[in-house]
Amino acid sequence: MALIVQKYGGTSVGDVDRIANVARRVARTKAAGNDVVVVVSAMSGETNRLIGLARAIDPDHDPRELDMLVSTGEQVTIALLAMALHKIGVPARSYTGGQVHIRTDNAFTKARIVDIDGAKIRKDLAEGRVVVVAGFQGVDAEGNITTLGRGGSDTTGVALAAALKADECQIYTDVDGVYTTDPRVVPQARRLDSITYEEMLELASLGAKVLQIRSVEFASKYNVPLRVLSSFDEGQGTLIKSEDASTMEQPLIAGVAFNRDEAKLTIMGVPDRPGIAFQILGPVADKNIEVDMIVQNVGQDGSTDFTFTVHRNDYKKALAVLQELKAKLGAREVAGDDKIVKVSVVGVGMRSHAGVASKMFKALSDEGVNIRMISTSEIKISVVVDEKYLELAVRALHTAFGLDAPPPQQQ
Repeated sequence: MALIVQKYGGTSVGDVDRIANVARRVARTKAAGNDVVVVVSAMSGETNRLIGLARAIDPDHDPRELDMLVSTGEQVTIALLAMALHKIGVPARSYTGGQVHIRTDNAFTKARIVDIDGAKIRKDLAEGRVVVVAGFQGVDAEGNITTLGRGGSDTTGVALAAALKADECQIYTDVDGVYTTDPRVVPQARRLDSITYEEMLELASLGAKVLQIRSVEFASKYNVPLRVLSSFDEGQGTLIKSEDASTMEQPLIAGVAFNRDEAKLTIMGVPDRPGIAFQILGPVADKNIEVDMIVQNVGQDGSTDFTFTVHRNDYKKALAVLQELKAKLGAREVAGDDKIVKVSVVGVGMRSHAGVASKMFKALSDEGVNIRMISTSEIKISVVVDEKYLELAVRALHTAFGLDAPPPQQQ
């Protein structure tokens, strides 16, 4: 008998018919001889509706009261799912995060899990019940309801799986797994049978929206096997796990990721002296602007050109900071471009194979795609290119690294 934690997102429980469908899926897992803990989100759109009500009352609402309000969304779905399970003959009991002692800090709207007492859940499982838990929420040391912020239900699922030492945490969503790239850009994209935590973290940080980074970090820390599955279609999904001996047989590249929300800024002709990077990036950080890629080029005249990328939403704010710094640092010019994108190849196979970068650059060169910036890590190579080349670049790299699905066989 295995212990399975299943998490269902807002689209999976979007109405009573879908909740009934989830109940049938849970019942099948239980009937196969497994103990089952289910974590659910609020119905699709409900959290936003509740936040809208709060803003209508007071745009500057108190964070504690907002958490009290939005936590009710999950309370509705846990009760409805437990009812749906009872109706088809499956004993079940629903609990809020506080009732199963998911303890958090007191950072309202973005709390972090501190501890989980799984005793109540284990008792119910031992008595043959399915346990249904509200995702996205917990309580602090004083008993205040807290919420975990973006991706909080995924985090709840993984945290419960870690605390209960579950055999697997299954994340049910509206896609049937993790793909080599976005199928809307490359129709030949393939679903991966498995991927490592490291690769998934890189893909998530680069724009893949399948899983929230925080939940993958949690799974990696506690070595919880994660599986991404579709709520609406049958299939094995994608298993996310630690790197092991079997990973050595994995393809060189797991996937091609991209991010459209990029902008590039350059301050040219600043003095090449110790501390100049801090003098530029310090004021940027003071405006709460996150910097991604950085390139510094030193000229023969003793000056340097300093280039970095930011989220496109922060472009104008960052440009204004550089304009202010121009005179102060004696810079020659400030320039920017918010029509760029970042394209990356990711794979643990890079650790033991040479020539990945050259293969990537050749594929882009053959398509006439000019590279504006380059950044590397142990299992990732990222390039900045003009926005108009995004789909061409992704398709070229997907083909170059052998990720295209084989064409269907003719009958």
